[in-house]
Amino acid sequence: MSRIESTYKARDVEETIDIYFYRPIGYWIAVACRALGITPNVVTIVSIFIGVTGGHLLYYRDPVLNVWGIILWVLADTLDSVDGQLARMTDHKSKFGRILDGLGGNIIFLSIYSHLFARMVVSTSVWWPFLFIFVIASGISHSIQSALADYYRNAYIKFAVDPAKSELDGSDEVRAELKATSFRKHPIRKIMLRIYLNYTVEQEAFSKNFQTLRKRVDRESGNAIPAWFADRYRELNKPLMKYYAILTTNIRMIIMAVCVMLDAVPLYFFIEIIGINLVMVLVTMVQEKRSARLLEEIDRHLVVA
Repeated sequence: MSRIESTYKARDVEETIDIYFYRPIGYWIAVACRALGITPNVVTIVSIFIGVTGGHLLYYRDPVLNVWGIILWVLADTLDSVDGQLARMTDHKSKFGRILDGLGGNIIFLSIYSHLFARMVVSTSVWWPFLFIFVIASGISHSIQSALADYYRNAYIKFAVDPAKSELDGSDEVRAELKATSFRKHPIRKIMLRIYLNYTVEQEAFSKNFQTLRKRVDRESGNAIPAWFADRYRELNKPLMKYYAILTTNIRMIIMAVCVMLDAVPLYFFIEIIGINLVMVLVTMVQEKRSARLLEEIDRHLVVA
């Protein structure tokens, strides 16, 4: 395993653009941050400010400013890679860092979507409340799409790669931690956990069969995942990783960049609401069927045993 690959979550869940662009650049930035004593959370915060600024530049119908906005967004996304690589490199992984990372992505896309909304309002004759509903629907779609892709990637890491590398959290655990955290003593942590609870509930709402599977495996095996189950989970679900990549950031931002440069912003939101949602529904249906199949196979193994 190369030094760069050692900072991956897991090669099977890495996207091609990440492997050949973001991870190599991110690795050397992470090495520099480690030498300077810069923490992953600081990198995340810097990426938020850069990404928000890039979102603002997408408001203008000026190709030069739009290119700069896209460049800033790519820089922010590179730093989003850096914070995770740095955390794995220095073993400074934390739930707070994961929550901050997810919140940062939402803040950046809030900036992008709000500025694109304002751009459509001033550049089209469409009734602005309709545009507002259009953008809100797109934002909700984006949130669910990204949450599910992140969830099933972490599930793959847990069941097919290494449970210790997975960041698969259930809402029950998050809810218990939230209840045990004092707002008076830890107000920021309390607020972050509340946000994270909503995120995990959203993930679980679309994965009923998988929830049954996850709890069954946790109850019967814990982190000692049986070899046959890991192999079978990998066989059934590795082919789905390329479709989950469509639900995440890289492909989405390529589509957005093209639409912005063509001054066809509504087209991006249409693709997200119709096209990417269709991919999400189809791949989730397949994932749920495969989770049900794995439950049946667990029963058969117990009978044989």
